[in-house]
Amino acid sequence: MDVNTAFTWLLMVPMISSAVIYLIGRIFSRGLKNDKKTNPAKWLALIALLVTGIFLYFIITNVFSTGQTHYQNFGDVWFRFDGISMMLSLLVLVLGILVTIYSFTYMGKESGEEKFYALLVMMIGAINGLGCALDLFNLWVWFEVMTISSIVLVAFYKDQAASLEAGVKYLIQSATGSVMVVIGIALIFLETGTLNIEMMRMSINSPSPFLIIGGALLVIGFGVKIAMVPLHTWLPDAHSQAPSGISAMLSGVVIEVGLIALLRALGGIALSGGRWGYLLIGFGVLNMIVGNLLALRQNEVKRLLAYSSLSHVGYMLLGFGVLISLNGLLAGVGAVFHLITHGLMKSLAFLAAGVFLYNFHISKGSHKVLVLDDLNGASKKYPFTAFAFSVALLSLGGLPPLAGFMSKWQLLAGIAQTQNTIMIILVIFAGLMSVLSLGYYAPLVNRMYRKEPADIVMEGESVSIWMYIPLALLTLAVVVLGFVPSLLYWLTGPAGYSLFIFFGQ
Repeated sequence: MDVNTAFTWLLMVPMISSAVIYLIGRIFSRGLKNDKKTNPAKWLALIALLVTGIFLYFIITNVFSTGQTHYQNFGDVWFRFDGISMMLSLLVLVLGILVTIYSFTYMGKESGEEKFYALLVMMIGAINGLGCALDLFNLWVWFEVMTISSIVLVAFYKDQAASLEAGVKYLIQSATGSVMVVIGIALIFLETGTLNIEMMRMSINSPSPFLIIGGALLVIGFGVKIAMVPLHTWLPDAHSQAPSGISAMLSGVVIEVGLIALLRALGGIALSGGRWGYLLIGFGVLNMIVGNLLALRQNEVKRLLAYSSLSHVGYMLLGFGVLISLNGLLAGVGAVFHLITHGLMKSLAFLAAGVFLYNFHISKGSHKVLVLDDLNGASKKYPFTAFAFSVALLSLGGLPPLAGFMSKWQLLAGIAQTQNTIMIILVIFAGLMSVLSLGYYAPLVNRMYRKEPADIVMEGESVSIWMYIPLALLTLAVVVLGFVPSLLYWLTGPAGYSLFIFFGQ
């Protein structure tokens, strides 16, 4: 099998499988075998993702063996598989497989399992396509497929008013952002005469009003998905009301995908890259401030985690902004490292919170939210879940020797190496923001270990091994990467360098 065939199947397997999963799962749930335990949707989803992973492995080994970026076209539609594509596809597949396994139990009592798994696989397939898209229209199409599937998953609990409200809010803001992206793409096309990002960059001689306005619309449109302040208002509702596995995907991958899509698009107008870099830095600072301040006020666990994602997006925006505006390759590599570790840490946090939700509410047929007081003394009855949640929280807060500390360290060290006075000040500011975040992470850990168990804890149910497997693997990854961050250098280096080259540095 050649690399072109493998790449074709990398894109096609998830999209074809999503339809197969839904149809077969629907048949089983409708009456051919009216036993929900026999619904094969979850197993078909897992198999589809594992097969997709095999094709991804083949492409990655080919890219490393040849040392060349892989280009492929389907008619006039071009794709580019480079370091950033490799990182994004690998991250979404790993987290997607873990979320699928986790959901075997979490979604086991819900009707419409086949819809859940079909949409999850479709979303993962769309992210694979988006990460490789080389023209703006193709990028937008994959982005919309990802968005539509994620919107339906957010509103999965259709009998819950709060879930529907979150889905509608997400839909309205995403649709508004999509319109702005389309208008921005149209303006850029009018100026350059092409949608191919690489050809676009070669056709630009100097910045023009169309390019500047088009670029600004791209920042606003994709900024909705990235949850850039003040375009973030959909995020806390969506993250808190979605099934916990989807919350993990939204925070661990989807908002990062929006950032990658924006960077891809801005790469086409890289002649004016400096100004876009400084704009991203400004949004990054705003995100860190607002995210931390709002998280400090939360009483609901999943909303707290959602707001903390705003702050972590701020770190990524800061690093990528320095890459674009100041040729900060090391800052870009550090931002990629933090993007990956944030995906692992935040997924672990949401999945652990989901285990507690299942223990206390879902196993009893309730969809109540998880509040801070519910965690009081949780370590006494659920020691492993409490430990995994604590590792995620302390790593998100940047405490050594966990992965979050190492990724923030590499990111801020890369920014400091620009030797720019303003950037040095921002490094100090970002460090203080990390300390501030412990103001809402540490009390959660304190509740689980130092307070007497709440009644809801003592009355909680147990969960199956399927929910513990992802927690164990993610906890191990967060701890090991804190001690040996070099394990990811083969991934972060090429991804950061791909963006560096993409912006013509």
